[in-house]
Amino acid sequence: MLSSDLFRRALLEMLPQSVLAQDSNLSLTSDNSGHIFYDWLFQCHGFWHNATLIIASFIFVLYLALQAKQSYSKLSYGRSYVIISYYGCLWLVSLLNLAWCSFQAWECTPGKDLAWNLLSLFTTSGMLFLEVSLLAFLLQGNNAGGFEALTRTFVVSGLIVGLDILLKVVYVFGFGIPLFIEGNDHTNSVKWNLWVVHKLLLTAVYGFILFLYHSRWRERLPARPAFYKYVTIMFSLNAIQLFACGLTANGAAFGFWLYCATIVCYHAFYLPLLYITFLADFFQEEGMHLENVYYSEMKDAGFFDADWE
Repeated sequence: MLSSDLFRRALLEMLPQSVLAQDSNLSLTSDNSGHIFYDWLFQCHGFWHNATLIIASFIFVLYLALQAKQSYSKLSYGRSYVIISYYGCLWLVSLLNLAWCSFQAWECTPGKDLAWNLLSLFTTSGMLFLEVSLLAFLLQGNNAGGFEALTRTFVVSGLIVGLDILLKVVYVFGFGIPLFIEGNDHTNSVKWNLWVVHKLLLTAVYGFILFLYHSRWRERLPARPAFYKYVTIMFSLNAIQLFACGLTANGAAFGFWLYCATIVCYHAFYLPLLYITFLADFFQEEGMHLENVYYSEMKDAGFFDADWE
């Protein structure tokens, strides 16, 4: 043992100082990389929070990539401008959401406030644009298509989301309200009151559509059960978020935990839900049989019961 130690010491003395310095730098680099990886995956909100967001968003982007060739063929054959535009927006927002989910550590890293606020602003605004444009398009009826429907849909959605972006920019960069930085911040009453108003508006819109569906004006709405299942899910999610923001604004720690849980659900599962509701039939149905699918859904929903009376 003594001889081996003497041999190792002699060998180190024979090596040039540059080699020893390089080896030391490599060791420091390795330790630093390991520390960064640990912070990226475990710090801020914790492992399960980060892992759920990253895995769910990555799987959906991977699914879109695997289906890209088949989807491109359907888009080329169908030549639906609305579907093409919406599919492109879905791809863009999915990549933004994957980046948002992957860089959660930025939220708790000093000096990354600006980058995190910009990434969060673009990601949440893109997802809101998909929400609003889906409602604006489907409320025109299942047969809406072409440039006219696309223009109406994108103009309405663009105006609403543009106003939302403007207000958020003023709040975050003008007044310094940390809308997108959660941490353990459940004491900023101004911030949570703003989120209460935001969630209240979304809950009211989805609730109004559900009210129309159960009223005598439901024939004016699209007769697709999948659409109303989507509206029901989004109404429930926004109602829970509204409740959570209200509790947090009053200092309840449970409200903050509930709000964080709904944020995870939204960023992890909203885009797949949107795809299933609006695009899955277009890409999965063979040929041009969507009319039969819509007719079957309308019949199951009871829209033709009056014809038998």
